Amino acid sequence: MSQKETNKIESVVSKETLIKALRYVGLGQNMNVEVHASLSSLGYLTGGARTVVDALMEIITEGGTILMPTQTTDNTDPSTWVNPPASPSVWDDIRDNMPAYNPETSDLCCMGRVAENFRHRPGVISSNHPTTSFAAWGRYARVLCNRQSLHFPLAEESPVARLYELKGHVLLIGVDFTKATCLHLAEYRTECRPIIVQNACTLIDGRRGWKKYLDLDINSDDFEKIKPEMDRKNLIRETVLNGCRIQLFPVNAAVDEATAFFEKNVVYDLYR
Repeated sequence: MSQKETNKIESVVSKETLIKALRYVGLGQNMNVEVHASLSSLGYLTGGARTVVDALMEIITEGGTILMPTQTTDNTDPSTWVNPPASPSVWDDIRDNMPAYNPETSDLCCMGRVAENFRHRPGVISSNHPTTSFAAWGRYARVLCNRQSLHFPLAEESPVARLYELKGHVLLIGVDFTKATCLHLAEYRTECRPIIVQNACTLIDGRRGWKKYLDLDINSDDFEKIKPEMDRKNLIRETVLNGCRIQLFPVNAAVDEATAFFEKNVVYDLYR
């Protein structure tokens, strides 16, 4: 069998079928939702990432809010890199030539094509964190993005904390709970991780420079352990479209379950 035959498109997902699936799990007008999407998980989708964003905006409307992480986590000090690591001999070259973070032009890191398409849409605004930014569109976009703290960027002064206050939802398209950025809020609320110092290239008084900030050594590996309890309580609506699992659940319930899990299982005693 030739390579062309193995890559043959056998099924098609359209905007209409995607909208039907999203509505089935409960996505609706005027909702406030954090979205994580893997475009490839949908197979062949006519229009690609553009269609996903169009469908989300059509359902949510400007009376609601769409929030997506737009992280630039490669804008960090090269001494901390692990995949791949950087040789100490080139650390200074990297530091001297790293461009300052720019919400319009900095490349996203491992965020996918849907987030990339979304952040360039008219009316989308961005928070200004040099490594852990978000993009938002709709009614509460500025409420979510305007006051993200430099230090501890996913803690109480973060877009995810504001979404929690708004009793928003999380939509996962083809990804699992480890991608749910909102769950990091539980790590900060339980102080279950050690404090670390991060370093990012940004503008300081209008000039490019490196700025240190405090954060937790966050880790999403335990997030999948939250799902069974949420399933037991019927807190997740889900469906499958062309082999792609789509899940919708409330932010508050997920963060509260994660907080309870970390309080019981992952206490970092030094900072308690």
